[in-house]
Amino acid sequence: MSHIASRGSGRRDGADRAPTYVSADRTLRVKVVDTCGLTYTFCHNEGTPVVTDNLGRVPQAFTSTGRSGRVSIYLGSNGVSFLPATVAPNAEFFRALHTMTEALDLRELHLTGGEPTLHPRLAEVVALGVSAGYRVCMTSNGENGARTIPACAAAGLDRVNFSIFGTTPDELAQVQASKYANPRRAAAKIAALRASIQACADHGVKASANIVVPDQTHAARVRRLLEEFTPDLSVRLLNSLDDGQRSIDAIHGILDDLGGVRVERHITAGASGFRDAYRLDSGRVIYFKQIRPVRLPVTCTGCRFNNDRDCQEGYYGVRLYRDRAGGFQVGVCIQRMDLCMTLEEFAGSDLRTEILELREAEYRQLAADAA
Repeated sequence: MSHIASRGSGRRDGADRAPTYVSADRTLRVKVVDTCGLTYTFCHNEGTPVVTDNLGRVPQAFTSTGRSGRVSIYLGSNGVSFLPATVAPNAEFFRALHTMTEALDLRELHLTGGEPTLHPRLAEVVALGVSAGYRVCMTSNGENGARTIPACAAAGLDRVNFSIFGTTPDELAQVQASKYANPRRAAAKIAALRASIQACADHGVKASANIVVPDQTHAARVRRLLEEFTPDLSVRLLNSLDDGQRSIDAIHGILDDLGGVRVERHITAGASGFRDAYRLDSGRVIYFKQIRPVRLPVTCTGCRFNNDRDCQEGYYGVRLYRDRAGGFQVGVCIQRMDLCMTLEEFAGSDLRTEILELREAEYRQLAADAA
């Protein structure tokens, strides 16, 4: 389901006829593993606790200050009640995917973590997702991609979104937990990322780079990324939610400096993410990805985070987790993990109906607005 129209305005003269594309959100995000070798100070860890720091703890005692150095930034307030388990590529997972397809007419499976490339049977997970009728994608920091991506490509992996914060060892070290803020260690991680991106190119997997831009001082990172990597690597600039308008202004400044003209807008109905495509003076196209203020009309009403200051993602889409008790959990907000429910409960719930109705209503409205 998609729609195209020719309204909109660009950053420079001549872009006022840039087309808008509207599609419906049909993506399922699945946390396949909790393990990760990086310790970003701003990581949300898909809303769940870091397992290695919380084994044996009851939910009321979950902590984000354990020996691993990793964090889950919403843990103190999101009401999460379970520890995530590694997803096995078995009949039970296949049935879970089928149930979610039946419930929400989903078509894309997006693997997250932790770090998915550290899953011991990742290629089998990809193959199972493909056999369940999904286009399979992944978000990765690239630390183990050179070893895993070739087999995943053979299994049908379509795309990898690489999360890139540091483009030099010093930059990467600055956003790691203090005990791991070592430029030598960071250099090895960056080398692994480069090898992972190359593995995608070598094996026909589409690759994109997501880079967060908190303020104008990060412009040099963006330029290095564009200079060092082939145009085959799709670059997406993301504004920092914590830095608000300063981050958005910084990205617009970078785009202006690079001669960017907006040539397309892509809006996903029923989810908060959208992106604008900009063609640079060099001819390269890069994207600016942002968050729309999308809310579930019933579930989000009355939520303590439902304001312009505290709600970080809005309604971003559905997530599936395997819990250590042996079941699957469906979540709709990493800031409100107390909203999670079992897969069986979700399939017959009013929440499922609410998601479907929001998606359809938004699609109709957005398509009409763009026409």
